[in-house]
Amino acid sequence: MTNATRVAENNIKADDTHPLVEKKSTTIVHNEIIQIQPVPARVISNDTAVDLLNNQPHVSRQNSFASSVASTTAWTYQHAGRVDDIDQRDSDDPLCATGYVQDMYHHFRHKELQTSVRPVFMESQPYINERMRAILIDWLVEVHLKFKLVPETLYLTVNIIDRFLEKQEVSRQKLQLVGVTALLLASKYEEIYPPELRDLVYICDRAYTRNDILEMEELILRVLQYQITIPSAHAFLVRFLKAAHADKKMVQISCYILDGTLQSYNLLHYLPSQLAAAAVYVARKCVGRNPWSPTLLRYAGYLEEDIVPIARAVLADKAITSSELNAVHKKYSSSKYGQVAEIPITCDF
Repeated sequence: MTNATRVAENNIKADDTHPLVEKKSTTIVHNEIIQIQPVPARVISNDTAVDLLNNQPHVSRQNSFASSVASTTAWTYQHAGRVDDIDQRDSDDPLCATGYVQDMYHHFRHKELQTSVRPVFMESQPYINERMRAILIDWLVEVHLKFKLVPETLYLTVNIIDRFLEKQEVSRQKLQLVGVTALLLASKYEEIYPPELRDLVYICDRAYTRNDILEMEELILRVLQYQITIPSAHAFLVRFLKAAHADKKMVQISCYILDGTLQSYNLLHYLPSQLAAAAVYVARKCVGRNPWSPTLLRYAGYLEEDIVPIARAVLADKAITSSELNAVHKKYSSSKYGQVAEIPITCDF
């Protein structure tokens, strides 16, 4: 588990107020082809968010993926409510690193541009396609659950696979080898006790040997130039959930939605932080909360109107996902995860 996740995993202060005001409830964040056209979201800095709250014109151009923010944004609850200092209650806890957690996430927002893959990288792969990628990730979700690994390991595994496939041609016969080796690398990076090689050989039904995995591990590291560290969508999610004053049900729904995006090749058009924000947006709608809030505007740096098209794309992709790829649905249908996969999620926004 990365430091970013540790920083963000904290109890949320409880305070039930007027329905139009943020409800805060206690939680602990645990371990826990319709062609969809990409809609670039407008990214705003923390200073810009404060200016918007004060109804002050401020135009910002954060990066090439974003467009500028107009000062004539519609006046909604996200602009009218009070902004909470979500780190204040943890200021005395050195493990929360409240003095520089905001700087960390500023860095993550810049870093995610470098560690995200081109959304059309499969065009350079002659032997595999996005369907094979989805099947591989569906299998890895099951393996990840079987080994009881932390969420960050799964997200890092998928990122390693995508970055490797973007740069290296892979045959169909070696795709699973790439997947299981990426899981090994991610586990070594995130886990205290990563799976042993013999267990990974067994989980592949002995299709590959121990040496096959070690040789692929060396190849992946060389191709990626040993650049393993990434700001994952899950790292953003735990921060945004804290800003959302999430209860346990909201946490589970958000994780369910975000895990479901891992298999989708279409959703690679979006940045990890955008997908995390969309997952929180959908979860808040599901539990009857205001879908976006002043505090989320402040800490996520996205306007509600910019997250809505991304949330629609996520749900549209979820609706067309093959029923054969059901590892995420099966995982979140268990009582351990609140059976949130059984909750009807409609796109009524």
